[in-house]
Amino acid sequence: HEVRIQSPKLILFTLCRRSGSRKMATSASSQLNKAVKQQYMSLPQGDKVQAMYIWIDGSGEGLRCKTRTLDSEPKTIEDLPEWNFDGSSTYQSEGSNSDMFLIPAAMFRDPFRKDPNKLVLCEVLKYNRKPAETNLRRTCKQIMSMVENNHPWFGMEQEYTILGTDGHPFGWPSNGFPGPQGPYYCGVGADKAYGRDIVEAHYKACLYAGVDICGTNAEVMPAQWEFQIGPCEGINMGDHLWVARFILHRVCEDFGVVASFDPKPIPGNWNGAGCHTNFSTKEMRDDGGLKVIEDSIERLAKRHQYHIRAYDPKGGLDNARRLTGRHETSSIDEFSAGVANRGASIRIPRAVGQDKKGYFEDRRPSANCDPYIVTEALVRTCLLKEEGEEPTDYSK
Repeated sequence: HEVRIQSPKLILFTLCRRSGSRKMATSASSQLNKAVKQQYMSLPQGDKVQAMYIWIDGSGEGLRCKTRTLDSEPKTIEDLPEWNFDGSSTYQSEGSNSDMFLIPAAMFRDPFRKDPNKLVLCEVLKYNRKPAETNLRRTCKQIMSMVENNHPWFGMEQEYTILGTDGHPFGWPSNGFPGPQGPYYCGVGADKAYGRDIVEAHYKACLYAGVDICGTNAEVMPAQWEFQIGPCEGINMGDHLWVARFILHRVCEDFGVVASFDPKPIPGNWNGAGCHTNFSTKEMRDDGGLKVIEDSIERLAKRHQYHIRAYDPKGGLDNARRLTGRHETSSIDEFSAGVANRGASIRIPRAVGQDKKGYFEDRRPSANCDPYIVTEALVRTCLLKEEGEEPTDYSK
């Protein structure tokens, strides 16, 4: 038989074709020359300040932003003017009456334009000055003000998946799947950690901005990561998580990829993405707090469906794809709790069981949840001791 010797380049090309490897689909804008951009970004800006106003759009998941110039650096939220936008282009109003109001709510340093420029998280009000349907911050703030003396602390573990602009997970073969889950969680190495540059950039940007980010790790599914925000007290939890999400979207934009908070981005035998929420009060953190934690879990057990509806933007439909009882989740139809049980609705960490005080983890919220309503729901049930399937209206 004739023996044909292939060149190393041809062998490599053949292997790449067989494995389905390909060029990653990234955005066109990410290919622009960043060194040229930096030449302009380093120009002095005089006494003027750029303030990027950020808000949640009518989907309850999407973020929008626009920038205005201020004459001086704002020191407090009161120094920031109200603004407006066209709600008909953000799923928030009709074209015939489209003006919506932006009310500054929280201010952070801008890690993209740097000091003295600001990121400004805003509430959205309708033309009649009532909160827009997806402005869940207003009610959350009211509820948190009712329990200030309890000092409710939250920590939220935000999972997300890095995708190419074509929706394909970052680093996955184009015609197939990577190896089974197992080596990726907290993994290290090019064959285990997909997209660490984005994670590192996001972490530093959050620290610069003043976001209370407390950690990060690679998750169980390849191209899936997690960052943790907290501990934050009361309304600050929602503010810091939303700004951390915005910063992640902006970092991914620079790299030309997409951050997805879909609770089950890839069907089948792959982990979904959640936003596990750790919760405690002063009483829970004090000696003997385990009894208070157990009492709270009993109340949560009686109100499972209310919480499921609150824990994703589609009233539980998104979470139904994730909470199957498999892949470290509980079933969406059943409430469960246990010490160190990652397949339960509520997990009590082993150290908390031993110390008889601390916090508990609600593992039901989806990755695309609104942290304002998640934290509000926990306070309503555990502290205000509400019952039934509907939240109590305290405005009456």
